Amino acid sequence: MLTFYHAPQSRSFGVLWLLEELGQPYRMEMIDIRGKSGAPEDYRAIQPHKKVPAVIHDGIIVTERAAICIYLADAFPQAGLAPALSDPARAAYLTALVYTDAVLDPIIATKATGIAYVPQHFSFGSHEDTVAYLEKRLANHDFAAGDRFSAADTQLGSGIHFGMNIIGALPRLPVFEAYLARVFSRPALQRTLEKDGVLEEGQVA
Repeated sequence: MLTFYHAPQSRSFGVLWLLEELGQPYRMEMIDIRGKSGAPEDYRAIQPHKKVPAVIHDGIIVTERAAICIYLADAFPQAGLAPALSDPARAAYLTALVYTDAVLDPIIATKATGIAYVPQHFSFGSHEDTVAYLEKRLANHDFAAGDRFSAADTQLGSGIHFGMNIIGALPRLPVFEAYLARVFSRPALQRTLEKDGVLEEGQVA
């Protein structure tokens, strides 16, 4: 049994996309993160900061997007979304997953909210370095971890789409648009967009 804790139009979108790519049955639990006090207090037993996403798989709780992606892609290897442990591509895959969570996400958040900071004082560095790195990476590779789609693209694709198209925290670069065109052609992403739109209206899919 796989249970997914989700809020529409949130950071859990990428995990919803991953679940659609995996093709495994799952039950979705909607979490109201936008109430006055945030998510219900009892949800803290699953996610300590009452954030989404989180999953429970056969009684095992997993939180944090990179960890969820690594766990699920390895748990369901038949989907082919993660390089094997012995595959040299595994390093780039893990790097892309964690980079999206640990660097791109706070870069987008600080830019969107206008927070000024000294890059040397923070682990995620500067907005300019992040954009330059991703531009170079995606100019040389079709996907996040190399030349084939992986679970890392559900997170990087979500982050670039949100940062560039939704809140304008990333520049509209040709290389970003070309990358999004590649991942947006995937049927699983189209299903995810439809589900998240329905969920935004308060209907559970």
